Amino acid sequence: MMNYCRDPAVHARGLTVVRGGRTVLDTLTFDVPRGQVTGLLGPSGCGKTTLMRAIVGTQAKVTGTLDVLGHPAGDPRLRPRIGYVTQDPSVYDDLTVRQNLDYFAAVLHPGRSARGRRRESVTRAIEDVDLTRHADVLAGNLSGGRRSRASLAVALLGAPELLVLDEPTVGLDPVLRRDLWQLFHTLAADRGATLLVSSHVMDEAERCHRLLLLREGRLLAEDAPDALRDRTGSDTVEAAFLHLVDEAGAAAARSPEPARPTTPQEPAR
Repeated sequence: MMNYCRDPAVHARGLTVVRGGRTVLDTLTFDVPRGQVTGLLGPSGCGKTTLMRAIVGTQAKVTGTLDVLGHPAGDPRLRPRIGYVTQDPSVYDDLTVRQNLDYFAAVLHPGRSARGRRRESVTRAIEDVDLTRHADVLAGNLSGGRRSRASLAVALLGAPELLVLDEPTVGLDPVLRRDLWQLFHTLAADRGATLLVSSHVMDEAERCHRLLLLREGRLLAEDAPDALRDRTGSDTVEAAFLHLVDEAGAAAARSPEPARPTTPQEPAR
């Protein structure tokens, strides 16, 4: 059963990730409300995937506060409560769609006593992503869009409270994109699920209840699409994003240059 309390699904304060001496995420502070579709928007390479990995507990060297569904990110108790879809399909090509789901359902709900539960969850997941007619097709023979939907079906098996989807619509045709976004909103409205969906396609921002706009590892804004447009006097979220980028650049140009650190070879002047 879903938890409908008002506490956010994701609570981050000062979230930072440094990798190879480079700051990938820089002191992010935000909340992801429950039961809504939150979009994580930004250009490729801005840190979206790193942030999602931190939320699901697979990212190393994370500092700051990051709580997910009331527990620290990565807590073992969160595993059955979170569904995660990466950019690459997470199904076995030599198994059919149904066989893939049967396998992952057995991992999620082991034991003979859970057999009926597994069967129900597999059937529901296949129907959710509209793959009923392709359930017995080898995953390796599916089109790219259907393979992506099969991966999403795997994430839906346990009826997760939080779905973290890393660019799930990339490469899909407009009809499939529309259908997936309809599914996302159905999961939020009818099942109370929380969805965090990343994209670099700005028109998808208009489909979200709330947005996190990310650039170069920093959070430019956190708000509803209408509020962001009103705040920047823009007609679209893309225009609002560009306005915020220019605004941040101008602020950086006005700020004084930080003092150069002294070293034994360069005494302070």
